[in-house]
Amino acid sequence: MSMCTAVEQTVLEAQRQLQDGSWEPSAADRALARQTAQSLAEAVGPADVQEVLPRIERLAALREALAALAMAVARIHGHLAWFLAQCTSDLAPVLHWRALPAPDDHAFGAVLPTADELADAEQAVRLLAVTLARTGNDETPERRAARRT
Repeated sequence: MSMCTAVEQTVLEAQRQLQDGSWEPSAADRALARQTAQSLAEAVGPADVQEVLPRIERLAALREALAALAMAVARIHGHLAWFLAQCTSDLAPVLHWRALPAPDDHAFGAVLPTADELADAEQAVRLLAVTLARTGNDETPERRAARRT
């Protein structure tokens, strides 16, 4: 399964929980969601910009996005932490990638990602950034319920 598909499935689960009221983000959740969305958007730019960058820069940006997720998970508890942790797990293959040649294949199992794999991971980060921005900007449960009617 692609990373984007995995993140998309996690996002769909989060959206269901938000819609059915089983997850009611607190003000702290919303603030951290906005901050994390901004960090992810800054780490991984638009596709047309990312695609022309060297592999090493693209990989560095993806690792920066993972670091932003890890920092967010460390600062929050409950549903948002669980959501972010699952998305981090969905993006974990990035941690097995390398951008440089490995002499004699001594790379601790790290592999060179393809252009498609890089693009897939970048799209997953963009999807997550959009989702977190929406979650962070969503208002009270009452307003959300009013929008549903």
